Amino acid sequence: MDDRALTALLLLAALLHATWNALVKAGADKLVMQALVIGGAGGCMALLAPFVGFPERAAWPWLALSVLLHLTYNVSLVRAYQRGDLSQVYPIARGAAPAFVALGAWLALGEALSARELAGLAALSLGIASLAFAGNGGDGGGAKALAPRAPAQGGSAVAWSLLTAAWIGAYSVADGAGVRLAGEPLRYIVWITVLDAAPLLAIALWLRRGRIAASFGPVLGRGLLAGALSALAYAIVLWAMTQARIAHVAALRETSVIAVAVIGTLWLGEPFGRRRILAAALVAAGAIFLRTG
Repeated sequence: MDDRALTALLLLAALLHATWNALVKAGADKLVMQALVIGGAGGCMALLAPFVGFPERAAWPWLALSVLLHLTYNVSLVRAYQRGDLSQVYPIARGAAPAFVALGAWLALGEALSARELAGLAALSLGIASLAFAGNGGDGGGAKALAPRAPAQGGSAVAWSLLTAAWIGAYSVADGAGVRLAGEPLRYIVWITVLDAAPLLAIALWLRRGRIAASFGPVLGRGLLAGALSALAYAIVLWAMTQARIAHVAALRETSVIAVAVIGTLWLGEPFGRRRILAAALVAAGAIFLRTG
């Protein structure tokens, strides 16, 4: 596939990723919506499982590790959306991961950053700082949180967003390694999506026991649609990792933060719209410079 077609596909994946995150944020019960997204994605891929077979054994340890990392990511993301706006949480969660990697390599390993990478780190840090202090309109998750807790706070939203970023970085590495060892990339794509669904669905069903129909019924269709979008977006990204450098694939994926800032402003009516769109653009630019420097 030529570079222009690959770029177009990755930009589509970024838009799909932004859209399903917006659907989760818009839901009254973020845990249920996220469980439906992951379950819907797993259901879509399960239809393909009998036809693709299993990944090669060399990929299995990475597959198991990724399932665990995705679970921690899902829980952190739910917590963040219970406390903060989409246009605040998402850009921090997506943008902080490359900053952590670059700073860690610089401070711990002494790996010097190029002028381009330093500029990217500065832009990304400025964007994240602006988002962190732009205020917060999170709904706190109401009575349907994972567990009883204090009311929503902007600082708490930022902390959970940063933790989510750490899990994103970890599972991206695991998936990048696993998909290349799977023999046929589609095998890994199918099985990571199928296996991801069970743990979060089990947690959501247990925590909503006694009111499962009331919790899941009203948003079932929307959640499963978001799940299909999620499956398609992640399949595109994992497949692209077999066609191009992981860093370049991840960089193009970061454009989703701009789409999220616009969606949060225009669809969800979140505050600080212009400021957050500008901050998200800085985050995207910084992440691209870091990942392609």
